[in-house]
Amino acid sequence: MDDLGYTPTTLGVEEARAKTKAVSSQIFDMIGIKQGKTSEPGPGVSTCAEDPERLFMSRHPWSIYGVSEDELKRGFARLKESLPNNGWKIVEYGPNRSAAKTLELTADSEKERFSINAELHVSGDSREKQPLILVHVVSGCYRAPEGTDLNGIY
Repeated sequence: MDDLGYTPTTLGVEEARAKTKAVSSQIFDMIGIKQGKTSEPGPGVSTCAEDPERLFMSRHPWSIYGVSEDELKRGFARLKESLPNNGWKIVEYGPNRSAAKTLELTADSEKERFSINAELHVSGDSREKQPLILVHVVSGCYRAPEGTDLNGIY
């Protein structure tokens, strides 16, 4: 067991990216806005502070936009409703501390070491140029296979 409070799974960088992309796809499906546009690129990786030589995590920030605010609100509500039925525990929900009091949701997977944070950006915020749902998918730390160089990974 490491300083993390758990023993990280050994996983290759590309496998971790694929796993994170799969979690993002599940979240996208729960939001259920098929006609929206989504941002690129795919998941990235970075080292974990506890052991940057051997441990890394995967992150995938993305957003869905290009649909009406009502559609975004319904999608956000669907996400909140669907998460508990799909093995996620909502740990925080409500307006965040920003000036706009953006509606935010944070959930942890009960199956794997993943967390998601989603924010609903709609016209309540005068600075909001484009209404969207912003999603961050973050994995726990993985142990890189022996011989993997984590310098310069992204």
